[in-house]
Amino acid sequence: MSERDEEKREFDIGWADAAEHKEPSARARMLAARWKDDPPGPVPFRGEPEYRGSSGRSSWVSTAVVLGCVAAVIVLLGYTGFRPY
Repeated sequence: MSERDEEKREFDIGWADAAEHKEPSARARMLAARWKDDPPGPVPFRGEPEYRGSSGRSSWVSTAVVLGCVAAVIVLLGYTGFRPY
């Protein structure tokens, strides 16, 4: 093939979108084969919320702990006479 023929042949997104047939992806083919005999059951849009763990503290308790720590640091720095300048 000459270089001139190569310039005429241009493969771009418009050319690909104009294709008559598009082959499904490998994943789509795999799922179609798997679901042919055993289709998946219905799945809710969002699952049930999971229990977060054994920590029974609510958000206000956590906020109070953080604010208490900040106040303790401020008092400690004031007690030691800390001067940043």
